[in-house]
Amino acid sequence: MKRGIFLLVAWLVTLGCAPVLQAGTAGAQTPQILKFAVHTSGLSHLDPHFAKGSQDATFADMVFNSLVRYAPGNLSLLEPDIAESIPGFYINNGRQIWTIHLKKGIMFHSGPFNPAYELTADDVIFSLKKTAETAGSLIFQEYKGMTFEKHDDYTLEIILEKPVSPLFFLPIIANHRGGYIVSRKAIQTGGYDFFTKHPVGTGPFMFDRYIPKEKCVLKAHSAYFRGTPQLAGVEMHFIPDNDLRETAFRKGDMDLILGVGEPGWIQKMEKLPQTRIDVFGPGYTGMFHLNRSIKPLDDIRVRKAIIHALDRDRFLAASTTKLVTPVLAPMSADFLPGGIENDKITALGLNLKKDIPLARELLAEAGFAEGFSMTLYGSEKRVYKTSYEILQQALADINIMVNLKIVSHSRYHQLIRQNKNAIVLYFSLRPNADNYLRGFFHSDAIVETGTSPHTNFSHCTAVDKLLDDARSEIDPKKQIRLWEQAQILILHEALVYPLLDIKNCFAKRPNLDYGHELKTTMAGYPQFDERTRLVTRQLPQ
Repeated sequence: MKRGIFLLVAWLVTLGCAPVLQAGTAGAQTPQILKFAVHTSGLSHLDPHFAKGSQDATFADMVFNSLVRYAPGNLSLLEPDIAESIPGFYINNGRQIWTIHLKKGIMFHSGPFNPAYELTADDVIFSLKKTAETAGSLIFQEYKGMTFEKHDDYTLEIILEKPVSPLFFLPIIANHRGGYIVSRKAIQTGGYDFFTKHPVGTGPFMFDRYIPKEKCVLKAHSAYFRGTPQLAGVEMHFIPDNDLRETAFRKGDMDLILGVGEPGWIQKMEKLPQTRIDVFGPGYTGMFHLNRSIKPLDDIRVRKAIIHALDRDRFLAASTTKLVTPVLAPMSADFLPGGIENDKITALGLNLKKDIPLARELLAEAGFAEGFSMTLYGSEKRVYKTSYEILQQALADINIMVNLKIVSHSRYHQLIRQNKNAIVLYFSLRPNADNYLRGFFHSDAIVETGTSPHTNFSHCTAVDKLLDDARSEIDPKKQIRLWEQAQILILHEALVYPLLDIKNCFAKRPNLDYGHELKTTMAGYPQFDERTRLVTRQLPQ
């Protein structure tokens, strides 16, 4: 059975019966500040509804809550967060009505323009409306059409004119991007612009200050509804240079650092004293999107030529086998139901392999026998930078000359959303197949020109009906078949070149206790909450 299907079954079994995890008992020691370093120059956005990279997801996970959540460290378990229980629904006159009962006593952080106050149904409705109505939000299309009815401060209904399956609805109210609940009073009193500089949520840690290119400082939320955190706070340091990040760890300046996927790094770090390596999934799926809105990639022969110039094994070899596995479909089968396994892609003849003579022949047929040149932007992140460099070398073999410009990761996200790259590399982990496939391949999501611009970098328009039909289908098995058909058509059109799944890797001190078992997470880091603690501060021997 596919791992994705297994996780789906396990996840659905938990609905309505998952326990709310309680905070552990704090030790006698004085709470400490946890310091960890990531591989970017800073955050892209402090509003969780605009989260782009993994660093933004990490920040949002510590500061905000949602109606339901994936249990820390375990994506297969969906449990209540600020809701009392997993919501259920009923159908009335063709409309689907989801009833939400909120926990009492959940307190928002105090902010510059608001004292601490209790979360109510008004904040939930405000947040979900904000997601649906905010221009430029990456996922607002998923929340359009929702209406709300408040019964009292702790009870509300979310009403959908067209019923959807729980497989679609529950992830969009979970702890991922648009599902986060923000402070209504902070925005209404201080204004939205100030909120983006000082966000206010209900999470275990509250915003203190953000210094771009240096660090983001959070402090413990003493009134957190699951218990006062055992840490005094968290400092998220921005160190994009891998060597500098490793040096900071070796010196004892960091308790945890994001690891490096290059071969040998894990083995090297495992030999250090007072060091543990955590590898966890699910993998971020990476692929090149071939932008048919930029000539000459509007010609399918050119797109196929580019694909036939590439050798997936070269991209895989740039990272340790402990972290990466090859992916041949637009959506990996390892996590999301609807992904297609590699063997099936090969059997369908859709795995276009390296073939330089064929690539040159296709270019000649398209009128580019002498090749052409283009400028591409790449990210500072190691896996992005390395992959673009391999792409640059491979395309030179068929006389496509790439002028590669490496920029900060936040700048890279800006440029690709401005339609500047003919070939876009993107690594993503999203909560369900609808979110994933619509975001990348529905015409509504085309960057700049779509009705709700998102991450359709290829300017795909071929699978709208399949994705629309899948969204309105409430039978999960039929949904999965529609998602598979859409991916097969995308590969036929040579709109993407799937690369690999890459897992997360962190080096940490053994005295750092997350407070939960670490299996899988979409948060981009091991997840810190009220149970996380540093037993002692241990320096390298």
